[in-house]
Amino acid sequence: MSRISGTFGSLSRPAFIGFIVAGDPDTETSLLIARTLVRAGTDILELGIPFSDPIADGPVVQRAGTRALTAGATPDSVFALAAKIRAESDVPIVILTYYNIVYKRGIENFYRDAAKSGVDGVIIPDLPVEEADEARAEAGKVGIDQILLITPSTTKKRQDDILRKGKGFLYLVSVRGVTGIRAGVPEDGIRLLKDLKGRTSLPLAVGFGISRPEHAYALKDAGADGVIVGSAIVDIVEAHLGDKEQICASLDRYVREMREPLEIKE
Repeated sequence: MSRISGTFGSLSRPAFIGFIVAGDPDTETSLLIARTLVRAGTDILELGIPFSDPIADGPVVQRAGTRALTAGATPDSVFALAAKIRAESDVPIVILTYYNIVYKRGIENFYRDAAKSGVDGVIIPDLPVEEADEARAEAGKVGIDQILLITPSTTKKRQDDILRKGKGFLYLVSVRGVTGIRAGVPEDGIRLLKDLKGRTSLPLAVGFGISRPEHAYALKDAGADGVIVGSAIVDIVEAHLGDKEQICASLDRYVREMREPLEIKE
């Protein structure tokens, strides 16, 4: 059983999955941020590898990627960050990256290096399920879960293929668009979650636009197995650039606030 599966299996509530852009605003601060998220109760930590053309990311994450790249972040530095986190914690670590980065490194090399760094799962938003078999095979060889995405516009036929091939958990995209903070949980996302709930044994985690405690509660109420928060975390980092202490204090408070509704007993 993978760390990811073990985490979902051990929880009696939805998992809180926190995303950061690795290396934002610099490697040292990024490690402090990761430690803070884990200490505050993040159940699964998602590290984004900065990329110059992140098609799934909204402005907040794009700016973070630019800061990280300017500070010298590379796939190697992200793997090194993952290794440092793994040396301190058993928290499942998921890498989010784009296929260009995987392909350039060599698919076998990428997954081998990820596994050596203690990574448990990989998400590639621009790799369609029809073309993911090679990546899935290499991931399987080294014990990494290849996490697949389903969006509100995914056809039933493709959903079935993704449900059959996904590992770890399924990443449900709540909106038709890019990442970013939104006022509420879109109805498309709730419908997608409820539709898939009875069709798979894989945990269903919902992301894109999730930023408020009431969003977390709504997803819990709708049956989500995990709540993914990214842009809101990255936005806190951006709001306090240059003040590591304030970044960490604000993130600690925010994660605890987001986790609270997930703990509520019905």
